Amino acid sequence: MILPVVAYGHPVLKHVAEDIEENSPEIQQLIADMFETMYHTEGVGLAAPQINKSIRLFVIDSDPFKDKYPEGAGVKKVFVNPEIIELSGEPWTFREGCLSLPDMGEDVERPSKVKINYLDENFVEHEDEFDGIVARVIQHEYDHLEGKCYVDRISPMRKMLLKNKLRNISEGNVDVDYKMIFPNKKHRR
Repeated sequence: MILPVVAYGHPVLKHVAEDIEENSPEIQQLIADMFETMYHTEGVGLAAPQINKSIRLFVIDSDPFKDKYPEGAGVKKVFVNPEIIELSGEPWTFREGCLSLPDMGEDVERPSKVKINYLDENFVEHEDEFDGIVARVIQHEYDHLEGKCYVDRISPMRKMLLKNKLRNISEGNVDVDYKMIFPNKKHRR
């Protein structure tokens, strides 16, 4: 089932998400729904807070980047209760977008490598290191679990310049072709 994506300004995007306690049939269905939603919206990652669930879960599929970033080929993963262990490598800047911030993109600098501990969809524990575009997608989605969006990583001056655009997104004054929940939408009479 395709789920609505919450827009920037929604309180769930500001909270630190809670650990998932147990593997349940609901979680498996939620993971399937998150992948379906991500593909429908043409995203490469989706975190549970973006679908109004404050739990530590995100999914990624970096395959769309494979032509320009070969390390992204075939990397489709589920991250349950992830914890970043280490960020390393040369910082690099990349224009990031986000399903919760449609029609927007900003240059964000992040480390090029991430070491992360997580459970997969079968609740098997892993500790892996990723680099390049995969590391970037993971860091972006992990931020959502920590109550951050990529615009929280840009300069305060740049964020101030985007104030009207961010307000328009939260009010639903944006053209988007997928279902969204807008926290400050004005209802017309």
